[in-house]
Amino acid sequence: MGLPSLAEFEADARRAGLDEVLQRDWLPGYTMGTHAHDYAVNALVVRGELWVTADGRTQHCQVGERFALDPGVPHTEGAGPSGASFWVAKRAVPAD
Repeated sequence: MGLPSLAEFEADARRAGLDEVLQRDWLPGYTMGTHAHDYAVNALVVRGELWVTADGRTQHCQVGERFALDPGVPHTEGAGPSGASFWVAKRAVPAD
């Protein structure tokens, strides 16, 4: 089975209650230092490879693989030597 289209990914994300879908394209070797989001993330790698490190564990994601993060989790991210493209579905955290 191949990758879903962006439209299929978005439709699945919305059915799962996620609010927004974005495409991210990173240059080869790009890194992002430690940060956290105020929203939940579910992402699918569609080109290249990337690494996500959270809670002392590094997840190496290649084409067709997914990663997820809960809101507020400190993490770092980086693209492989060919860069990376991935689709990100986000779920906003309800205000208290």
